[in-house]
Amino acid sequence: VRAATDFVAHGGAGNPTCWHPARPASSQPAPDPADPFALARSVRAAGGTVVAAGGCFDLLHVGHIGLLESARRAGDCLIVCLNGDASVTRLKGPGRPLVPATDRARVLGALGCVDAVAVFDEDVPHDLLRKLQPDIWVKGGDYTTETLPETEILRSWGGQALVLPYIADRSTTELAQRAATTAVHNE
Repeated sequence: VRAATDFVAHGGAGNPTCWHPARPASSQPAPDPADPFALARSVRAAGGTVVAAGGCFDLLHVGHIGLLESARRAGDCLIVCLNGDASVTRLKGPGRPLVPATDRARVLGALGCVDAVAVFDEDVPHDLLRKLQPDIWVKGGDYTTETLPETEILRSWGGQALVLPYIADRSTTELAQRAATTAVHNE
């Protein structure tokens, strides 16, 4: 009863410290959450596991959320490697992306399971991965760890690939087609 009374007296669930608890003082300043490289260095220096996941994330859906939540549970931080606009257009075709990279990055960064976002313009993020050197690289889809184009580069620093299955009937392309069809039928 005493603990519940104190909780309510200090603002209950409306108390911001419930949502953003104070972190213990550290001899090193916390890394800038907008800097994925500083975050990776900080986590690695503390002996933690750096996880990165990649994709276009054009229209965020439950399949993406499942992948990102699972990826985050694999380590101590999750850095999303986000295909830039030109990369998405090359991979997905004309008319894509539906949402610009700056907006996609902001939405991803707002997710509780995502610690940082890094945008790249290659079709495969080899340069970005070389700089980040994640311990685990997560992708979703029809790949195997052997067929992922990133697997070989990961091995060069001892990183490993983790492929998570897609959730059935969840894809950005299908959502976009359904929306376009619905719009045509409603005109």
